Amino acid sequence: MTTLLTTADVARIVQRVGLPDLLRRLVGHLEADYLRWAEFDKTPRVAAHSPDGVIELMPIADARLYSFKYVNGHPSNHRLGLPTVMAFGVLADVASGAPLLLSELTLTTAMRTAATSVMVARCLARPDSRVMALIGNGAQSEFQALAFHHLLGIRELRLFDIDPAATARLVAHLRATPGLALTVCASAAEAVRGADIVTTATADKRNATILTPDLLAPGMHINGVGGDCPGKTELHPGVLQRARVIVEYEPQSRLEGDVQQMPADFPVTEFWRVLAGQAPGRESREQLTVFDSVGFALEDFSALRLLRELSQQLGLGTELDLIPRMADPKDLFGQLGLSGQRQAA
Repeated sequence: MTTLLTTADVARIVQRVGLPDLLRRLVGHLEADYLRWAEFDKTPRVAAHSPDGVIELMPIADARLYSFKYVNGHPSNHRLGLPTVMAFGVLADVASGAPLLLSELTLTTAMRTAATSVMVARCLARPDSRVMALIGNGAQSEFQALAFHHLLGIRELRLFDIDPAATARLVAHLRATPGLALTVCASAAEAVRGADIVTTATADKRNATILTPDLLAPGMHINGVGGDCPGKTELHPGVLQRARVIVEYEPQSRLEGDVQQMPADFPVTEFWRVLAGQAPGRESREQLTVFDSVGFALEDFSALRLLRELSQQLGLGTELDLIPRMADPKDLFGQLGLSGQRQAA
């Protein structure tokens, strides 16, 4: 049997576990899987691009479990009453190929992206970082804000979006968060001023320059979330040239990340090497660091593993007859209930 987790099921998991604890557990699963990097069969995601957006499939497997995510990115979807990003995923048993879990991943993608950002920032941001600029206050922003507040100790958020309504919604959601000060800014430059960490999470599918070299300060960590497909960037090339750049999976990041703007030999480091102690993270207080985040299938694998564990613990989800249950596994035709009936020519 396959377990189905709907959006309502995932929301119940968050409500019963608590968002801070769920994010903390998710970081733990992410770290455990990144430390097993060599055990995974990896590939860049398969993408179908159109003038309006992109639809992607993201597969990955180890010796025991296989997962994939279906996800889109359509920045104009708000005009249709749809989210910019919509996703679902499957976790399957490698030994039999049987699907174990079919889950929503729209909410979960936002949570795993925020958890990944924090996991990397623990290695790259200065330990005393307390102020974060959040540029792009759309659907990802609350998750990024709360993850950095609860798990990394951010106490002030400096907010900017070209859409004031987006910032107003974010402030309404976060204003009751204890120990978190919110400052609404009139520009990206104002938001960055005094920030230890800068998170960019814009949605437009275009080559943009949200962050330019003149806005940088020594010791800053940049968490670039929005540049995640060919032709979509947020960081000026000069920002990358001045920083130590960390990526998830280099073959994918070269195609989709902000480093798509750079020469093929531009140096980047895969994060698993930093986590495993094979490469340094931050090397000095003054160093500029960039996490060129595009989202990688391993992160969804980790999230699906956690969702399956929590759904079993909490008794959530619905059992689906997604695969035929047969007394004779070779009798597929019998599932149609047509035995003994005359078939039309």
